[in-house]
Order: sequence, then C-alpha cells, then structure tokens
Amino acid sequence: FSTSDLWVKYTRVWIPDPEEVWRSAELTKDYKEGEKILQLKLEDETIQEYPIDVQNNQLPFLRNPDILVGENDLTALSYLHEPAVLHNLKVRFLESNHIYTYCGIVLVAINPYEQLPIYGQDVIYAYSGQNMGDMDPHIFAVAEEAYKQMARDEKNQSIIVSGESGAGKTVSAKYAMRYFATVGGSASETNIEEKVLASSPIMEAIGNAKTTRNDNSSRFGKYIQIGFDKRYHIIGANMRTYLLEKSRVVFQADDERNYHIFYQLCAAASLPEFKELALTCAEDFFYTSQGGDTSIEGINDAEDFEKTRQAFTLLGVRESHQISIFKIIASILHLGNVEIEAERDGDSCSISPQDEHLNNFCQLLGVEHDQMRHWLCHRKLVTTSETYVKTMSLQQVVNARNALAKHIYAQLFSWIVEHINKALHTSLKQHSFIGVLDIYGFETFEVNSFEQFCINYANEKLQQQFNSHVFKLEQEEYMKEQIPWTLIDFYDNQPCIDLIEAKLGILDLLDEECKVPKGTDQNWAQKLYDRHSSSQHFQKPRMSNTSFIVIHFADKVEYHSDGFLEKNRDTVYEEHINILKASKFPLVTDLFNDDKDSIPATTTSGKGSSKISVRSARPPMKAPNKEHKKTVGHQFRTSLHLLMDTLNATTPHYVRCIKPNDEKLPFHFDPKRAVQQLRACGVLETIRISAAGYPSRWAYHDFFNRYRVLVKKQELANTDKKAICKSVLENLIKDPDKFQFGRTKIFFRAGQVAYLEKLRADKFRAATIMIQKTVRGWLQKVKYRRLKRATLTLQRYCRGYLARRLAEHLRQTRAAVVFQKQYRMRRARLAYQRVHRAAVVIQAFTRGMFVRRIYHQVLKEHKATIIQKHVRGWMARRHFQRLRDAAIVIQCAFRRLKAKQELKALKIEARSAEHLKRLNVGMENKVVQLQRKIDDQNKEFKTLSEQLSAVTSTHTMEVEKLKKELAQYQQSQGVDTSPRLQEEVESLRTELQKAYSERKVLEDTHTREKDELRKRVADLEQENALLKDEKEQLNNQILCQSKDQTDEFAQNSIKENLLLKKDLEEERTRYQNLVKEYSRLEQRYDNLQDEMTIIKQTPGHRRNPSNQSSLESDSNYPSISTSEIGDTEDALQQVDEIGLEKAAMDMTVFLKLQKRVRELEQERKKLQVQLEKREQQDGKKVQIHAPQSEDTDLAYNSLKRQELESENKKLKNDLNELRKAVADQAIQNNSTHSSPDSYSLLLNQLKLANEELEVRKEEVLILRAQIMSADQHRLAGKSTLYWVTDFLSTVGTEDWGYLNEDGELGLAYQGLKQVARLLEAQLQAQSREHEEEVESLKAQVEAVKEEMDKQQQTFCQTLLLSPEAQVEFGIQQEISRLTSENLYISHFYHPGTRGVIREAIDILIGLYGRKMDDLKELVEKLEKNERKLKKQLKIYMKKVQDLEAAQALAQSESRRDELTRQVTVQRKEKDFQGMLEYHKEDEALLIRNLVTDLKPQMLSGTVPCLPAYILYMCIRHADYVNDDLKVNSLLTATINGIKKVLKKHNDDFEMTSFWLSNTCRLLHCLKQYSGDEGFMTQNTAKQNEHCLKNFDLTEYRQVLSDLSIQIYQQLIKIAAGVLQPMIVSAMLENESIQGLSGVKPTGYRKRSSSMADGDNSYCLEAIIRQMNSFHTVMCDQGLDPEIIQQVFKQLFYMINAVTLNNLLLRKDVCSWSTGMQLRYNISQLEEWLRGRNLHQSGAVQTMEPLIQAAQLLQLKKKTPEDAEAICSLCTSLSTQQIVKILNLYTPLNEFEERVTVAFIRTIQAQLQERNDPQQLLLDFKHMFPVLFPFNPSSLTMDSIHIPACLKLEFLNEV
Repeated sequence: FSTSDLWVKYTRVWIPDPEEVWRSAELTKDYKEGEKILQLKLEDETIQEYPIDVQNNQLPFLRNPDILVGENDLTALSYLHEPAVLHNLKVRFLESNHIYTYCGIVLVAINPYEQLPIYGQDVIYAYSGQNMGDMDPHIFAVAEEAYKQMARDEKNQSIIVSGESGAGKTVSAKYAMRYFATVGGSASETNIEEKVLASSPIMEAIGNAKTTRNDNSSRFGKYIQIGFDKRYHIIGANMRTYLLEKSRVVFQADDERNYHIFYQLCAAASLPEFKELALTCAEDFFYTSQGGDTSIEGINDAEDFEKTRQAFTLLGVRESHQISIFKIIASILHLGNVEIEAERDGDSCSISPQDEHLNNFCQLLGVEHDQMRHWLCHRKLVTTSETYVKTMSLQQVVNARNALAKHIYAQLFSWIVEHINKALHTSLKQHSFIGVLDIYGFETFEVNSFEQFCINYANEKLQQQFNSHVFKLEQEEYMKEQIPWTLIDFYDNQPCIDLIEAKLGILDLLDEECKVPKGTDQNWAQKLYDRHSSSQHFQKPRMSNTSFIVIHFADKVEYHSDGFLEKNRDTVYEEHINILKASKFPLVTDLFNDDKDSIPATTTSGKGSSKISVRSARPPMKAPNKEHKKTVGHQFRTSLHLLMDTLNATTPHYVRCIKPNDEKLPFHFDPKRAVQQLRACGVLETIRISAAGYPSRWAYHDFFNRYRVLVKKQELANTDKKAICKSVLENLIKDPDKFQFGRTKIFFRAGQVAYLEKLRADKFRAATIMIQKTVRGWLQKVKYRRLKRATLTLQRYCRGYLARRLAEHLRQTRAAVVFQKQYRMRRARLAYQRVHRAAVVIQAFTRGMFVRRIYHQVLKEHKATIIQKHVRGWMARRHFQRLRDAAIVIQCAFRRLKAKQELKALKIEARSAEHLKRLNVGMENKVVQLQRKIDDQNKEFKTLSEQLSAVTSTHTMEVEKLKKELAQYQQSQGVDTSPRLQEEVESLRTELQKAYSERKVLEDTHTREKDELRKRVADLEQENALLKDEKEQLNNQILCQSKDQTDEFAQNSIKENLLLKKDLEEERTRYQNLVKEYSRLEQRYDNLQDEMTIIKQTPGHRRNPSNQSSLESDSNYPSISTSEIGDTEDALQQVDEIGLEKAAMDMTVFLKLQKRVRELEQERKKLQVQLEKREQQDGKKVQIHAPQSEDTDLAYNSLKRQELESENKKLKNDLNELRKAVADQAIQNNSTHSSPDSYSLLLNQLKLANEELEVRKEEVLILRAQIMSADQHRLAGKSTLYWVTDFLSTVGTEDWGYLNEDGELGLAYQGLKQVARLLEAQLQAQSREHEEEVESLKAQVEAVKEEMDKQQQTFCQTLLLSPEAQVEFGIQQEISRLTSENLYISHFYHPGTRGVIREAIDILIGLYGRKMDDLKELVEKLEKNERKLKKQLKIYMKKVQDLEAAQALAQSESRRDELTRQVTVQRKEKDFQGMLEYHKEDEALLIRNLVTDLKPQMLSGTVPCLPAYILYMCIRHADYVNDDLKVNSLLTATINGIKKVLKKHNDDFEMTSFWLSNTCRLLHCLKQYSGDEGFMTQNTAKQNEHCLKNFDLTEYRQVLSDLSIQIYQQLIKIAAGVLQPMIVSAMLENESIQGLSGVKPTGYRKRSSSMADGDNSYCLEAIIRQMNSFHTVMCDQGLDPEIIQQVFKQLFYMINAVTLNNLLLRKDVCSWSTGMQLRYNISQLEEWLRGRNLHQSGAVQTMEPLIQAAQLLQLKKKTPEDAEAICSLCTSLSTQQIVKILNLYTPLNEFEERVTVAFIRTIQAQLQERNDPQQLLLDFKHMFPVLFPFNPSSLTMDSIHIPACLKLEFLNEV
C-alpha cells in the first residue's frame, strides 16, 4: 500500500514530545508525497504543523487501532515501534492496573509499589498446568512455562530476571521460586521447598539494603539452581552469588542504609541472649548511621530479625553458629567505631588501649587485643633480605580498617551462602534443574565507578545472549512454518564486549595497572585513551582526563577512574588475616582458613546434573598465598563466563523489571524513566527484531473468521479455508513481500494487520452507512406518513365541526319555530281546558249526588240479604259438623282398635314359620271383607243420596219464602227514606273532612319525625363510619405491629439459625480438615515406612510394612447375658425331657409360635373392643330408626362373639398340637424312622382348617336364612302399616261437609278400591319372592354339591403333589373359593343384610388368612433351612467320601450277603437369623475375597452395598457369641483393607464410589442395629431382632465416619482431576452458540492455541457426559442420594471456581460474547441438574458468582445508573473481581466501546462500604464439609443372598 493510503485525514500518529516522550495527534488533511509539513490536531484540540524530513522520508509513527490498545502481548500490535510499546504499557498499567505484559518471549514487569493480591496459592493453582499464552501475563506463567518445558523437553531451564535497582527483581525471583516450591513440592516430605523459600529472608538480610531508589535493593547478583528428580519434584537447590557490594559495609550515601542485618541485630540487642554483643541502637554506630535515617517506613527490623533466625533454624544452622554469626556482624559494627588518634608527625597514629569498641571487637572474635591494636596502625613490608614494620597515616589506617571490615563481611557472606547450599544439597540424583538469575540491570548514574562498570559489563553479556536467543527463536519459527529465511539485521554488541574483556581490553589493562607497584587511576585512564581511542564503542570526555565513556547497547556511560584500582585489588593486609586465623572461635578460624577456598563453596557434585557441570562463581585457587593477588575484575569475569556457559546450556526465559517512577509512588508512570529502561533492558530490541521480519502471525482459521467480511460471495463456496485466505490476501495486498503463507499460519509484515483492520472497518463502515441510510429513509417515510395521516385527520375533524355547527344552527331555528307554535297552541288550549273543566266539574258533582243516593239504597238492601244468608247457613253447618265429628270419632276409635289387633296378629304371624301359608288365606278373607264393606258403603251411599235430594228440595222452598218476605219488607220500608239519607250523607261528609284534617296533621308529624330520624340515622352512620375507620386503623396498626414483631422474630430466628448453621459448618469443616490432615500424615507415614524398607532392604529378605492399625485398642465392653429361651411350662417340660441342646434346635419355632399366640390374644382384645364400639353405634342407630331390629342385632353380635371365642380356642388347640408335634419329633428323631414330618403335620392342620371352614359355612347359611326371613317380615309389616296409616291420614283430613255437598263419597270409594289393588299386588310380589328364594336355595344346594365334588378332585390332585406344592395349592384354592362365595353372597342378598354378612365373612377370612400366613412363613423358613442344609451336606459329603470309600472296600466282603438299606436322617432346618459364622483363621480370606480382591463389576445385579451387609452379619455373629476380640479384629482388618484398596486404586472413581457407599452402609447398619432408640424409629419388628446385644461400637462408628470422609475427599479429588482439564475449554472457549466469538489479533504468545488445538478442546457435552457417568456409577452402587447431591454441589463449585478464575486471568475471554456463551452453558448445566433431580442440592447456588460475572459482561457500562445496577446485581462477586472484569473487558470490534476509567472509579466508590476479602481468585480446591445423614435400610438380614462369585463358602448361615 502507498503512503496516500495510510497518511490520510483522521489518521492518528505519534510525534516526539519533550515531556511525555511521545504524543498522539490526528491528521487534519490528507498527506501527499513531497509535502514538507503535516497538518496535525493534538488531543487537546490544538493545531500543529509537523515538519517532515523529505530526504529521509521520515514520517511520524502511525498509531495502532483502539481495538489493539491494551494488548497482553506487545508483538500483537500491528505497528511495532517505541511509542506504541510505551503507550500500551501505560494504558495497561494506569487504566487496567496490569503490571505484567508480554513482549514476545520477554515478560515486562512494572513495579506497582503496592501490594497486589495476585500472588496467593489460588493464583498459583490457577496458572499451574496452563499454556503460557492462555492466561494473563504473570511471573507464574513464565515459571509454569519453564517447569513445563523442563518436563516436556527434559532440558534445563533458566529464568533471567533483570532490571535496575528498585524495579522489583528480587520480588519477581522470589515469586518464581515460590511457584516452583508449590508446584514441584518434594515427594519425600523433606521440606526442601520450604528450605528453598527460607533462603530468601536470609539473603535479603545479609545482601539487601536501602538505596535512594529502592528500600530493599539487592546489592549482589545470585543464580539459584532448583534441582528436580525424574518425577519433577524438588530435591535440592544450589546458589551462586556475584559481586557483593562490599563498599556498602563501610560507606552509605545520604538517605541510604547498610545491609539489613546490622539494623535487625541492633533492634534485637535488648534480648538476653545478645547482651554480650554490647550493641545499642543503630544511630550509635558509624557504619550504620552515615546515611541519616536508620529506619524504613513500614518495616519492623525486630520482626524481620525473628524471621531471619527462623530461616537459619529451618536451614539447619545450629543456635551456636547463629550466635557466632551475630557476634561477627556485631564485631564489624564495633570495628567501625574504633577511635584512631593521629600523632603529631602525621605519619603515624595509635589506638587507645582502653578503647571499648576495640575490646568488644577482640572479645567477639576471640583474638589478641594487643596484636590487633598494634597491627591496625602498622604494616609489614617484606623484601628479599629483611622485613620492615612501618607505621601508617590516619587515612591509611582507616582504609585498612575498612578493608578488614569489608573482608570479614565478604567472608561471612560466602560462609552463609556455603551453608545454605549444604542445607539445600541432596544425595539423590538430580535429573534436571531450573535456574533463577536475579541480577542487576543496566545502571547509569551521575558518578559511575567500578561497580557500575562490572554491572554493565554483565548486562552486555546477557544482552548478547538474549539477542542470539531471540534471533534463534525467530529462525526456528520460520523454518517450522517453511517460510523462506532472510537474514535479519540485528544489533550485535560483541565489539563492546571485546572492548571490555578481550586481550588488552579494559579489564586486562586494569589488572596490569594493579600489578604495577605505583600504578594510579590516572595512568590507567591514559593507557585506555592510547589503546582504544579508535574503537567505536570508546570515547574520551572533552572536559576530563580521568574519565572514559563506553557506548553500551543501551546508552553511553561515563565512568570515573578514581577508585578503580583500589576496588579491583581489594587489598587486605596479611597481618590482620593471620590474627583472625588465630581466633579461639572455630567459626572465625573457619572463615579465614587457608584451605577453605580450595574447595568451592557452591560446588555441585557430578551426580547432580545430567547436562552440564556447574562450578562455583569463585574460581578455585591454585595456592593459598595467591588468593589476595587475584583481582576482583578477573574473578568477576571468570564467574560471568561460567554463568554464561550455564545459561547457554539451558533454555532461557526473560523477565524485565521496569521502575515506573523514582518517587516510589503507587501506580504512577513516568514515561521518560520507562523509555530509558525499555531501551536498556532489550525490550525495544526484541520489538525491532520482530518488526524486521514478520511480527504478525495468524492461524488460517482465525484469519478466516476475522476477515471473512472481506471475502467475496463466490469465494465462500470453496470449502478450503486456506485457499480462500490466499486468494483474499493476493487481492487485498498487492505486494507479495508483505506477507508469507506458512504451513499453519500466515505471516505479515509490520502494519499489514492494521491495513487489513482498516479495510475491515471500511467494509463495516460502508455497511453501517447503508443500514443507516435505509433506516433513516424508512424513518422519514414513517414520519411523513404519520404527518399525512395527522393532516387528513385534522381536516376531517375541522370539516365535520363546521358541518355540525351549520346543522346545529338550522336545528335551533327550526326548534324556535316549533316552540312558538307549541306555545301559542298551548295557551289557547289552556283557556279552553279551563272552561271545559269547570263545566265537567259541575256536571260531575250533580250526577254524583244522584248516583250516590241510588247506590246507598241498593247497598243497604244487599247487606241485609247477606246477613240473613250467613246466619242461616251458619246454623245449618254447625248442626251438621256436630253430627259429623261424632261419627268420625267413633270410626277412628273403632278402626284404631281393629288396626292394633290386626298389627299384633301380623307381628305374631310374621314370627311364625307358617306365615306364608296363612298369609294367602288371610288375604282371601280380606278381599271378601272388603267386598262386603263395599256393598255396605253402596247401600249407605244410596240412603245418603236420597236424604240429600230431600234436603235440597226443602232448601229451595225455604229460599223462595225468604225472597218473598224480603220483597214485602222492602216495600214497607221504602217510604220517607230520602231526608234521612241526606242527613246521613252530610254527617258522613263532616266525618270525612275531620278524617282528612286529622290525616294531614298525622302526615305532617310523620314527615317531621321522618326527617329527624333521617338526620339521626345520618349522624349515626357518620359516627359508625368514623368508628369503623378508627377500628380499621387500629386493626392495621395491630397487624403491622404483629407483622413487624413476627418479621423481627422470624429474622432473628433466621439469623440465629444461619449463625448456628455457619458454626456447625465451620466446625464440620475443621473436623474434616483434621481428618484430611490425618489421612495425609498417615500417607506420609506409609511413604516413610516404604522408604525405610527400601533403604533397609537386604538381598533375599524384604520386610513388609506393618499392618497394625491405630484402631486396635483393648475394649472392656460389658457383656450381656444371652436371651431367655422361654417362660412357659410346656417349654420347661420339653427342655427337661429332651435336653437343652435338642430343645434349642427347635426353640426358634417355639418362640415364634409363642409370639404369634400373644399377637392373636392382642388382636382378639382389639376385635372385642371394636365389637363393643360397633354394638354401641348400632344400638344408637336402631333407637333412632327402627326399634324392632334390636333383637336381630343382639343375636348377630352374640353369634359373632361366640364365633371369635370358638376360633380363639381352636387356634390355641392348634398351637398346642404344633408344640406337641415339634416336641415329639425332636424326641423321636433319633429312634423312629416312620414318624410324620412337618409337612404331614401341616397337611393335617390344613384338613382341620377345611373342616372348620365347612362348619363356618353352614353357620353362615343358617345365619343368612334367619337374617333374610327377619328382614322380609320387617319390610312387609312396615309397608302394610304405611299404606293403612297413609289412607287414614288422607281420609281423616277431608272436610265431611264439603264432601257431602260435592259428592266426595264416590272418591272415597275409589280410594278403597285402589287400596285393595295394592294389597293384591303386594301379595303377588311376596309369593313371587318366596318362590325365587326357594329356587335359589335349591341352586345353592346344587352349587355346594358341585363344590364338594371339586374339592374331592383337588384333594386327589394334591395327594400327587410335593408337600410344598400341596400347601401352596391348598391356600390358593381356599382363597379363590372364599372370594367367589363373597361375591355370590353380595350379589344375592338384600343390601341391608349384605354388609352384615360381609363383615362376618371378612372376620372368618381374616382369621383364616392369618393362620395361612403363619403357615406359609413357616414353610418358607423350612425351605430355606433345607437349602442351607443341602449345601452343608454337599460340603460334608465331599469330606466323608474318602472315609466311606475306604470303609466300603474293607467291609464289602463281609456284607455281600446282607441286604442293607441306608436311611438318611434329615436334620430339621432352622430359620436363618441374619448371622454369618466364620472361623478365626478364615478372617484373612474373608477380607481378601470381600474387600481386597473384590471388583464392583462382580456384584452387578445384586443388592447394592452387599459387602457391608455381609460384614455386619459377621459382626453380629461375633456379638452373638460375645467375642470382643473377633469383633475388634474383624473391624480393624476391614478398615485397613479398605484403606489398602483405596490407596491402590487412588484414581479409580468407580472403586472409590463403591467403597464409599459400602462404608456408609456399614456405618448405617451399625447405627440402625445398635439398640439406640433414636436410630430404631423406622425399624420393623424383624429388624429389631437383628440388633447387637453385647457390644457398643460407638467408637468404631466414629472411625468409620472418618474413613467415609477420607473416601469422599478422594472421590472428589478423582472427579475433579477428570473434570478440571475440560472446564476451561468447555465453558469459555468452545462455541456452544455458533458465530458469537470473535477473533482478535494475537502476538507471539498464541492465546487462542487451546481453541485451535483439537486434542485439548472439549465441549460442554463432554462435561455433561462425564457427570452422567459419575451419576450412573454412584446410583448403581447404592450411594445415598444426599451424598450424591453433595458430590455434585462440590463439582459444580469447582466448575464455577475454575471458570471464574480463568475469566479473571484472561483478557481475551472477557467480552460480551463470552458472557452469552457462559449463560447458555450454565443454563444447560441447570437443565441437567433438574433432569437428574439434583436441583435441590445447592449446586446452582455455588454457580452464582459465575452467573453474575456472565451478566456483568453483558450489562451496559456507561452511566451512573449502570454502575448502580452492576453494584446491586453482583452481590456474590467481590469488589476486586468486579473491577478486574471491568478492566479486562475487551471489545471484539471497533464499534464496541471500552470501559472507561471514570466508570470503574464510580464502581469502586459505590463498593467502598463492602467488606470483601482481599482474595481475587476463588479457591477451587476448597471443599464443603460433607454430611452423612442416617439412612436406614429396609432390608432384613435374613433376606440377603450371598452369590457364589464371592467365594465365601466358608461362611455359615446361623
């Protein structure tokens, strides 16, 4: 692409800036080639013109797209240059608070100057086993990569940590070692990893000091080799040190300190053991007070000193040696305070003999005081001829004293390092190692001396090695991808290294000048000028003749030559050394011994390394007297070469530490200082090498997924993605040199990815514009249509309004006309109506007066007629009623008498047997009588009709007479009536007016009272309403108070319950952790024991580990006497007659029968009580409804009671017969061969039962006939009486007068005829029922005969069957017969009697059924005993066969003529009591077959947890025989066997689940059958018989509970180990919803590698399948459902923790699409839980943090309202986790916005009140406390069958 394609308007670039180093700007117009000025706009909106060098065509650096800002890997940036690197680091450090960033193979670490919670154990476990590019950059990721490459490639590794003082090198190295100590912990539990970590506080105390740049600056370099065995466990370590800054012992600059150990020792000087050191505070000593302030803010020297002492102790340094070390350090402080007095001549000086500090110095080191005082001020000059003693000046003495102090401290430092190496040394063979190099970075100060020269020399060597390694990696990558290799030009600093170390280089000239007797620094500098002035890396300063400049790879450094020679010589006078050698303290002598350094302090034996031999940093000396002649520079160069040899033989990993600012401010970034260090540490060189080749690399499928939008539609038809990618790139990028196609990746030059991103953004922008255009057009169309519709609507409404207004006007006009017309008409009409009304009123009053007169006259006549009529009628009716009432009374009395007599006769007849015969005769008589009555009534009717005709004739005659008399009377009274009528009318009018006035008064009073009442009612209603409101308010207050109280009480109770539950959970967790720790210690003990056996093993003899268990203990359990045999007289007599042994054989049958008798007695009492209750209820019903049925009910109840008593007697007789039969058989078993066995006895009992059933059947038939006849009589009497009384009531209520008047006697006659017909119909129905009953009885007799025939046939058939089949067949026949009879009886009889008969038959069947059940149980038990005896017979027959064969051969000749018959004496089988007996010597075989060698597949299809049941039955027998040793031995062997199996199969889920279920079941059995009532609530009576009798196994229950916890923890560990590799890939990386994930540009660290790698990728279905497998295994093996729920709760917590931890440590998955994928995956897991009925296990609640994290990724993150929503939603996430996710949130395209820093600060401000833990990650190894709820079994022990595959034939069933 051309310049015009990139430098266009709106393109952002970087321009240099003096303050910020680089500043961002934006082009305001397109750039054209040849222009000298760029028009730019800065971020603060200021316009700037940027000049361009046209000759070199140096345009400003282009800025990367925003989507690439904040990348984990700097090489992922499209434009690789210094401003892009600086900006990316700044954004990550300040906005996201990420201190680690990758730069290719380098980890850039920026010191935050703040403690961050990212180094805990949880973070270590999160990075363990992960690919380096899969997680966020971290020091642990580099350490894991080194550890993984060591294990994979079997090659030694090195981690090179470099940086300037204060950048955090020491902390990074410490964390790397902590990671190795955690991940590669030693398998032998020798605490070697703790010792490795313990070396850090010691080395920090003696080698670190406070500087102006760092409070804990390492003033030496160290290389720590951590050794690993073949299993990659730490077995040892070794340390090499470089260039200790000895000058710091005697001199410190302002605001600096000496080494920490001096201040720590002064802080602890008050301790009693340090009194002899004579120390005070640090300010009192010259060597510790030169820098001013002796304390460091936030550092407690006394506490650090205690940690140092503990580290010494852990490393094996004895207390005496520690005191000696502290004495030497204290002596150095005293030496610095020795006062030296100059003499007057100035050439000599002296020390006072009373100098306190010199005395202390000599006492602490054990040297001669006088000699030391003398030789401190004098020196010895040795020539060839003689020796001279010369005095020294004050400055010379001070220099000699300081040299001695430095030398003592250096020797002590070397001695401590040597002893640390001894403590970390191991005798085991070292397979490989990882080295951690903590060395000073490139340094440049205002004054640079010998130390800075050595440091920079070392960094030159390291940079050369770094460049070559990066170049080699690039070459390997190109060759691997088959890319044509082109030579990349990179900076080679070999000329600079040659300048320093080559022949006649700077170091050689320095050593030569040191050998010259009077050599000076100025002479040496002049030699450098003369020799190297022509070198391109050497320069002479203009203003100095004693300094020189070396051009290093990072910068130019000016060194001052003053002091170079002295520091290089490191002169210590031999007299001082000799005095110290003569010390009386062995440690001091050892420090300065001549042959000490002939053996290297840090050698590694030849066995320790398999690759290279690592030598000490200090080279071996040939002769002891030449040690002090070796220069420091020569030693450093030699050790540096050794270091480089070691690093070149290993695979290096680089950590570059950056110091962000010089003020040590937390999260403050100074760009100037950062750029200096980036240039110095080689990061930019890495960028330059990468940018020179093809820095951007994309896998084909990632490239296709990202840039498929640039592919044409026809190209997408091709299925080969590789070909599509090639065609697309060839079309988009015309220059073929800008990209290369590798085997699996596409390689791009720098800037090409940004160009492709620009094309992709343009494509999206064009599509967006098209969408916006279409949407905006559609919106405008919608708006226009809406406006048009609104306009039309307005027009329509306006026109409608005008039309309505016109219509309204017309209507009003017409209405006015109509009103006028109507008004005029009405006025005329009213006038007319007034005249008309007046005329009509006059006429009305006149006519009314005349009419009323006539009316009153007629009315009076009519009233008189009515009075006469009623009086006469009343008199006639009263006479008739008197006569009729008398007749009715007589008739009723007579008929009542007759009815009573007839009813009495009917009752008597109904009770008689010949009722039916007489009933027919009586009916005929009744018919004759009724006919006679009808004839009499006809005659009466005739006479009455004649009388009626006579009466009517007389009545008509009388009426005519009365009419005549009335006419005569009216005629006589008709004269002179009008005046009286007028008077009467007037009087009536006056009365009417009075009444009207009175009525008005009353109405007024009524209205007043009514109004008053209404007012009063209204007032009362108001008062009532107020009272109701008050009542409602009070009720509401009461309800609110009660609710508040209940809510408070409920909340308090809930809080108390939660606290109690929490305490319980914590206590359970502590206990289970103790159990876990115990199992770990037990495992450790076993491992140590195995190692001891291996060590002590001799040829031909191998000692087995002891299998003694800690569970074995002497138990003094109280023994319980055996159960009583029986207490009846029959049992005692049998025992006396038969003997205890024979009676005990069948005593179980006897005890069961006796128990059955007691149950029958109790049942009989219950039935009797129920019968009495039923009698009372029936009696009440009978009193209410039918008193006549009392006799029948009492008879039935008495019959029922007699039946029950007879049944009880017969059962007792049967029981006695059974007892006698058992006793007789036991007696005659040895003597009689033809005695009937138990089967014949049972057959006899069955026959007796059949006979008894026949008797019961006959009784039922008799009872049925009696009940039927009584019911018929009762119904017939009731119906007859009902009809008679009904007729009499209907007839008696009639009015006889009315009857006589209307001819009702005919109706009476019809009624009598109807009664006769009804009686006749009843008679016929009764006769028919009688005939049907006779026929049914005949049919029943025939059915009984057929049934008897069938029974005879079945009896004949049963005689041919076996005894077992006979019993079963007989029982089935009886049951079927009884049910058929019950159905037949229920169908045949009347419903009233059906229930009674059914109850009687149910009682009989129940009694018989119980008896049959007992017999059936007895038969089944006998069958079981028979089978067991047959098995035992087979075993014994095999043993006896040999003896029988021998006896048969011996006796065959003598017995040939005799006919003998062998008689098999069958032993009577007993019931299996659920106990298994075994011999003591078979215990090992039992444990081996049942525990050790048992496989779960062998028991498929059997009862779950069968081994637990078998073990309990064995324990129960040992308890039964009261053998405590057997119980103890069996339980101990079982527990040890289970532990052995689990240890052997420690990764087998099925085996672990199998033994967890069996252990829990054995624990449940010990509880269920312990005899404790709390565990026996759900037991059956049979199960209660299987309880333990003699021993209390509570202690063993606790041991089994602990074992269950251990097995559960192992089960979780196995399941977690299977699931954990799947979780990240399935939950975060796999695309459950296709098309959601987006791919971003990746760098050198391929973060999407796990996605592309098909071997390591898993989908969610894989996890679900695995969990299905776990669930199926646990369910099939009978594991308790509660435990299964806890298992999956734990597994779901692990899924949640691992997924969330990876989400918090991976920037590439923190996106919106990942949130959607997570929510979908979680919903699938919840659906799986519901499908397995595990949703109540609490597993979903453990996923709550992950659910909220997924929601957080999808929420909007802009406004304060969004912040409040996030804070209210994410309650399960801590503040750190929320902020971390927001910082990591990564937009997948440029259209999505990044979370702003202001929004994150808002979130932090709102979450300040939370008291969240400081832990960032979840502990995925956290285990919830397990709870084993008591789950009793419903199985009985005697029902369990032992399969033959277990090979347990030696177990005997008891």
